Amino acid sequence: MYDTAIIGTGPAGMSAAINLKLHNKDIIWFGAQELSDKVRKSEKIANYPGMGLVTGEELNQRMEAHREEMELAITDRMVTNITKTKKGYMLLAENEIYEAKTLLLATGVITAKGFEGEAELLGRGVSYCATCDGFLYKEKNLAVFCAAPRYEHEVEYLAGIAGKVYLHTSYGESGIDLPNVERLDKPIRKILGEERVSGVELADGGERNVDGVFILRNAVAPATLLPGLAMDGAHIVVDRMQATNHPGCYAAGDCTGRPYQIAKAVGEGNVAAHSILEYLAEE
Repeated sequence: MYDTAIIGTGPAGMSAAINLKLHNKDIIWFGAQELSDKVRKSEKIANYPGMGLVTGEELNQRMEAHREEMELAITDRMVTNITKTKKGYMLLAENEIYEAKTLLLATGVITAKGFEGEAELLGRGVSYCATCDGFLYKEKNLAVFCAAPRYEHEVEYLAGIAGKVYLHTSYGESGIDLPNVERLDKPIRKILGEERVSGVELADGGERNVDGVFILRNAVAPATLLPGLAMDGAHIVVDRMQATNHPGCYAAGDCTGRPYQIAKAVGEGNVAAHSILEYLAEE
């Protein structure tokens, strides 16, 4: 069992990981190997003390160099479910189970709005994990929403199981060229079904009959990820110590609210790390 599981490799997660490593804590850190896409795409950053005027690419490179210097490993897997246990938290990431005494959510703001019907049919035909649930759909029809090229291997995995895959991406051209994969030109508007998924409705009003829908996004909304988590709209409710309403669970960065600033995220990650250290010492 790890001391802490951190979800998110942006500035908040980075700050917390550094501080916990300095205190010799055993952590597992989930997120993208390339760190923060938001930071990397920033044209200019002028308000991070001591850095001067830098591009997002430059700052991201410096953070990556710092990560390597600290020998901090990243587990490039998306966490799709978290369960509170007597000893801490159990996390499901691509069909693997991880356990940690404490948890830090540094997921950033989930900007993508969920599809109509997504939350209602989750676990009843809607899934966030191809390797977890794909085997249930052998020779069946699937709709797959893929948010980034880094998840295309999961689409290919599903295509090897399903009879037909209707694919929608939120980016440009897809590298997938398989006979049973059909690209949907129109966005998915709604997931259809009552007891279980029965199809998807497209933006032009057209429908596709499917047995399941796989949604491959960069992150799962915090309230879906950890049931019972106190939220204020799209933001996680925390106190001054970055603690959530779940004991041993903390949150930092953009996911806790405005301002969406790197300096604020780094500071909250630092506070959360020290709160985790205090919690572990008390336990």
